[in-house]
Amino acid sequence: MKLVVTEPVPIALHHNEANVHAKKEPLQRAALSSVLESTMRILVVEDDRRIVDLLKRALQAEGHVVEDAADALDGFALATSASYDVLIVDWTIPRGSGLELIRDLRREGVKIPVLMLTAHDTTSDKVQALDAGADDYLTKPFALEEILARLRALSRRSEGRTSEVLKIADLTIDVLTKEVHRGGQTISLSAKEFALLEYLVRNQGVVLSRDKIAENVWQYPYAAEGHVIDVYIQYLREKVDKPFAHKLIHTRRGMGYVVRA
Repeated sequence: MKLVVTEPVPIALHHNEANVHAKKEPLQRAALSSVLESTMRILVVEDDRRIVDLLKRALQAEGHVVEDAADALDGFALATSASYDVLIVDWTIPRGSGLELIRDLRREGVKIPVLMLTAHDTTSDKVQALDAGADDYLTKPFALEEILARLRALSRRSEGRTSEVLKIADLTIDVLTKEVHRGGQTISLSAKEFALLEYLVRNQGVVLSRDKIAENVWQYPYAAEGHVIDVYIQYLREKVDKPFAHKLIHTRRGMGYVVRA
């Protein structure tokens, strides 16, 4: 079975999807279950809700974690504050473009594999995207099976990376191995402490409100209520700052927190 996505998505696509869900033929389900072999965390940056929903359903059915952003700025914020295995980026998105987003991410040192998804299909368009930092390029309309195969290939390529290191002053964070060092010392952090420190360091110099931290680290807004974030900031200070003369984590009263050298 071949599902084809066009821009805009035609009514026939929804009819085909309905048939797939209604029949649930064993062979179809087996084919889909073998498309991607390992769980991935994927960010889709696309403003066409129909395409986003289709991709999320297909990928989540395989057990993958899928998040989405509808514009370039939100896509940048997510891609620089959390760890993803692959990004799917549309060229034409609000508040910037997919091309600008990829360039900005590469300038920030973000090495996540990127699949550009777009209706732009000339050779010069493809050259622009690849030169901007995209790892692969797929034009609309596309077959669902093909996009899944390309994501598989990108994931295999990224497995060859051994490190992605963030630095500020004498603090280093290896995003892939989850190792943190400062002043030659290894710092042991919990998963949530690591995620919080990574988010702060990726946004070094930027004052981050509790709401912003809750949204990007805890991924639910009510984490900003009470003292949960303050408690974890204190945990980080005890491990990352207290043993050292130079402090990296700073409070901006009434505004939030900032990491600076």
